Order: sequence, then C-alpha cells, then structure tokens
Amino acid sequence: MLHILPYLVAVWVFLTGCYGLATSRNLIHAVGCLAVCQSATYVLLLAVGYRDGATAPVFSDIKPGSRPVVDPVVQALALTDVVVGATVTALLLALVMQVAKRHGTVDPDELRELRG
Repeated sequence: MLHILPYLVAVWVFLTGCYGLATSRNLIHAVGCLAVCQSATYVLLLAVGYRDGATAPVFSDIKPGSRPVVDPVVQALALTDVVVGATVTALLLALVMQVAKRHGTVDPDELRELRG
C-alpha cells in the first residue's frame, strides 16, 4: 500500500486543483488552482523516479553498479516542470492584470464583452 501512496496523493492534489478551478469565481483564484493542478505533476514525477535505498547518480566516489542510483532524467524533468509552471503562472497573472485593468473586474461572470 505504501508504494501506491504517492500516486494517490498526486491524484488527490490534481482533483483538488480541478475542483477549485471549476468552482472559482475569481480569475486570480483560478490561476492559483491551475498552479495546484500542476504541482500534482511534481509529486507524480518524484514518485516515478524514487528508488528505495538509492543514492544520487554521482559516481566519483563509488564503483558504477555497486549500489542503486536514482534516475537523473526524472529529476531534470521535475526541475523543468517547476520552471515551466512558474512561467505559465506569471503569464496568466499578467493576463489577469490586463483584464482587470481594461474591464475593471476579475469575475468571469461580469466579463460580458468576452462572450461569443
């Protein structure tokens, strides 16, 4: 059961963010909920790359193959995910600021000019 726990946590964090996104009546809150949804991918990547008893993949002091190491590709993907998530959040918050400046509100229901 313990090996499934990180995956369940990732699903729970993702669904919590999706629920907040679906029920949000504020664009800033929606951007925050989207960031929570993306943080579920951090947990998922860490769960995929975890190996019990493994060390960092630096072979300067040990002989290769003498003990298990974690996958460095998963760590690089998690770091890339953090950078992309911060960039997307900054871009969306800038767009929300422009909407608030031009329309005077961040409530999606009051943005009648944007409806098709």
